[in-house]
Amino acid sequence: MIAIVDYGVGNIRSVVNALSRAGVAEPVLTADRELLSKADKVVLPGVGDASCAMAALKDCGLAEFIPTLKQPVLGICVGLQLMCRRSEEGDVRCMGIFDTDVVRFQPAEGLKIPHMGWNSVCGLKTPLFKGLNEGSFVYYVHSYYPQLCEDTIAVTRHGVEFSGALAKGNFYGTQFHPEKSGEAGAAIIRNFLEL
Repeated sequence: MIAIVDYGVGNIRSVVNALSRAGVAEPVLTADRELLSKADKVVLPGVGDASCAMAALKDCGLAEFIPTLKQPVLGICVGLQLMCRRSEEGDVRCMGIFDTDVVRFQPAEGLKIPHMGWNSVCGLKTPLFKGLNEGSFVYYVHSYYPQLCEDTIAVTRHGVEFSGALAKGNFYGTQFHPEKSGEAGAAIIRNFLEL
């Protein structure tokens, strides 16, 4: 069973569609702890404001529960950010799975904020990126980013270098949207399902 954390914040339909294209017939949409603990894999999507998303996760009683999961967990975009220590967006303390903070892109000449569109990922590590070429392009939509750290498994540059993806133990996260990243994103989702 593949479970998608349904906590009222996220682009769940596009994640469901991407999982369907990868052969997952019926992912379970749930905020139920028992179902999440029984799932083979868990996806934590997220869009919008990190502080609001973190509040929603707490309201569902999942902020302290998700870090205890033992199966592979994939955070996407704001889902990844909630797995970091804290976010400047609303100055919120997050789950602290990844040992880094989420900060805002600083305005600079020629730098568009939000960072929206296709960009490359380099330094690809872990089985999540099996079969992908260095410099593969993925799709981003964000104004805040996780800083580089020991958990960084992919790097992207947009004015500064930042963590395009993170991993620690059974937890994985992508700042980009694999469900919107064409064949590269489809490969990442398939790789996640095979972990």
